[in-house]
Amino acid sequence: MSIVIRGAALPDGTRRDLYIAGGKYVSEMPGTPVHVIDAAGLLALPGLVDLHTHLREPGFEQSETVLSGSQAAAVGGFTAVFAMANTMPVGDTAGVVEQVHSLGEAHGYVTVQPIGAVTVGLAGERLAEIGAMAQSRAAVRVFSDDGKCIHDSLLMRRALEYVHTFDGVVAQHAQDPRLTIDAQMNEGIVSAELGLAGWPAVAEESIIARDALIAEHVGARLHVCHVSTAGSVEVIAWAKARGIQITAEVTPHHLILNEELVRGFDSRFKVNPPLRRDEDTHALRAGLAAGTIDVVATDHAPHPPEAKECAWAEAANGMVGLESALSIVQHVMVDPGHLTWTDVSRVLSVTPAQIGGIPGYRTPFANGSPANLTIIDPNAKGEFTMDRLVGKGRNSPYIGMTLPGRVIATIHNGYPTVIDGQLLDSESVAAYAKESRG
Repeated sequence: MSIVIRGAALPDGTRRDLYIAGGKYVSEMPGTPVHVIDAAGLLALPGLVDLHTHLREPGFEQSETVLSGSQAAAVGGFTAVFAMANTMPVGDTAGVVEQVHSLGEAHGYVTVQPIGAVTVGLAGERLAEIGAMAQSRAAVRVFSDDGKCIHDSLLMRRALEYVHTFDGVVAQHAQDPRLTIDAQMNEGIVSAELGLAGWPAVAEESIIARDALIAEHVGARLHVCHVSTAGSVEVIAWAKARGIQITAEVTPHHLILNEELVRGFDSRFKVNPPLRRDEDTHALRAGLAAGTIDVVATDHAPHPPEAKECAWAEAANGMVGLESALSIVQHVMVDPGHLTWTDVSRVLSVTPAQIGGIPGYRTPFANGSPANLTIIDPNAKGEFTMDRLVGKGRNSPYIGMTLPGRVIATIHNGYPTVIDGQLLDSESVAAYAKESRG
């Protein structure tokens, strides 16, 4: 398939035509392009990569599937997602991760790279089949018990030692379970006023500090999931200054929302780690701008209505975020001048791909590189409504907000998944994907 994109502005401000043929960027216009996209006034970004997505399949298809989650990713401008292992069965064996990888490959909307569980059944008792998952067709390089902290320090050491042998990475959900028993929101003045059990910042910060020292001891790579406190940013900065191989992510919702929203007991705002103080939100933005926090990751967590439309204490943790992530980053980081579009390419594409070991994102738009990109209208602005959500999850905290930016087209491995702002049908995309695999 050949595609011509005319007059696209690149993140560095230059403008040029882009030519795609055989799944890659080429230097000359292909003979008769199948698609010609007029990108005058639009911005081309490298395809977005989400290092933290919950696709729920297998086992929780009422919440999301690999297909519906991939479609949500495509309309959000993503061309690759890392799928967390807290499915049923858990992604703790080569067979399960290969199933998820194959489903993503067959549907074709995005590259679906499974994350393997660190421990069997996410139980935190013994290591899962890390080596087998790494050597499987899915070639897993990121391992996490996300949703559950690997709180046993010896087990964490063994996991880091194991992944170090093939340059893998452990992605930790930093939450001391003893400090967060029955926690319902951030611990502080608001939790005291509302009478809700608090989730203290130190429960996150202490685990990050411990794990950083263990990673330093064994020489392994550590990744910190969904950083949420100002203290965590300080700990990560300290670890990086020591030369520890540590990377970290922040979610869009922790960049824009804070604990005051919990006062209305609207369960859309219930998430783990919880929404923090306004001071934390500003520290996270500063940490991302300074490079202390390496990437933005959505922690896309869809749930069926019955899991969220209930009393706060019984409601599930989580928010959907794939369809809205780029708009939130533009709103809180780009438009105020904290990040450039080149920075956005780094934190939402190049660096997450590098951390997760996905090839082809290091030199976006270069001739011969895989053609993964998203074209957006950065000047668009409008209300974020339910019709913007194409995944199964409706638990978005942004409904009714006015947000900037709109994805106009998404190109994955040289073929379109979104054109003129519309998601292509699954049959067409699956056929494109099969053709691209030869």
